[in-house]
Amino acid sequence: MKISFITVGKTNTEWLKTGVLEYVKRINHYLNFEYIEISDVKNRNKLSIEKLKNTEFHEISKFITKDSFLILLDEHGKEYSSETFAAYIEKKLLNNIKHLIFVAGGAYGFDDKLYNICNDKVSLSQMTFSHQMVRLFFVEQLYRAFTIIKNEKYHHK
Repeated sequence: MKISFITVGKTNTEWLKTGVLEYVKRINHYLNFEYIEISDVKNRNKLSIEKLKNTEFHEISKFITKDSFLILLDEHGKEYSSETFAAYIEKKLLNNIKHLIFVAGGAYGFDDKLYNICNDKVSLSQMTFSHQMVRLFFVEQLYRAFTIIKNEKYHHK
């Protein structure tokens, strides 16, 4: 299985970049993991929210194939504990999904076309986090999931 994590916009803060890259490296120990940052839309302030989300959709969709299982990180998605998220990932591994794609959208969320083609939605919390921080939180939780699956000493109950 391959897992991709697509984000809209660049990570600007150096300590967040460093943290994200550390967990990307750790996750690649377990499987092929790809971290993709899609550039911010040019002249975004001059676009309507709907046009902006549509443009982001077209950039994101370039990475989605027919064999992809698409999961949106969305405030209305299902919340998991670290253990149940690990079980969720393990189930995907056992179901022979070839390409699992997680997407963190832009500031205004996702275009309806992305909601229409997604397979699932996951919420990291009922709290609101900056899009910069979500990246670090998600890759840490994905790494934690693999350590739980492999019964390694990282996660403590």
